[in-house]
Amino acid sequence: MKKIAVLITTLLFCTIGLFAQQKAFWNDIQVFKKQDSINPPPQQAILFIGSSSFTKWHDVQNYFPDYKIINRGFGGSTLPEVTGYVNDIVFPYHPKQVVVYCGDNDLASSDTITAATVANRFKSLFQILRAKLPNTSIVYVSIKPSPSRKKLMPKMQEVNEEIKSFLSKQKNTAFVDVYHKMLNADGSIMSNIFIEDQLHMNAKGYAIWQKEIQPVLKK
Repeated sequence: MKKIAVLITTLLFCTIGLFAQQKAFWNDIQVFKKQDSINPPPQQAILFIGSSSFTKWHDVQNYFPDYKIINRGFGGSTLPEVTGYVNDIVFPYHPKQVVVYCGDNDLASSDTITAATVANRFKSLFQILRAKLPNTSIVYVSIKPSPSRKKLMPKMQEVNEEIKSFLSKQKNTAFVDVYHKMLNADGSIMSNIFIEDQLHMNAKGYAIWQKEIQPVLKK
C-alpha cells in the first residue's frame, strides 16, 4: 500500500508539473489542430492571426465571400504568444497572405510596456514569417481604439506609426489603418461599434474593418 501511495503521489506531482509548464493558450491551439484533422483547411488561403478581435470574428468568412479565409486568432493573446505558436498556426497552412491583428493586449498587460517594445515584438514576428514564407504577403491591421482602453490611445498611435513606417520599407506588405476609421470627427471613439465590454466590436465595428482590409487582400 505504501508503494502504491508513493506512486500515486509521484504521478500527481508529474501531472501538476506538466500543467504548470503548459504554455498559455495551449488548449486553444489543440482545438485548431483537432479542427484541422477533421476538416483540413486549404493551402494558399488568407490566414488571419492575432488576438481576440480576430478570435471573436466568428463569421469573418461572410465578410469576405470572394476569398478563402482561415481564422487562427486566439484568446487575448500578445505578440510573443502569437510568435510562440507560428509553427502550429501559420506554417502548416502555407498561406499566400498573413493578416495580423495584435499588440492591443501587449500595451494593456503592463504600464511599463512601451510602444517601442510592442513595435519590436511585431518586427520579430515579421522576420520569422518572412524567413520561412519569403513570397507570402504580410498585412498588419493597426491597433484599434476602444473605450475601455482609452488611456492607451497615445501609445497605440505610436505603435501604429512605427509599424506603418517599418512595413513601408518591406516588400509585399500592407498596413491597414482601422484606428482613425473608428473615431468620430472630433477624435472621440465611436460609441456604437462595441459590445458591452467596450473592448470588442459588434457587427458595425467589423463592417469598418471589412471595408479597410478587403482592398489589400490577395485574390
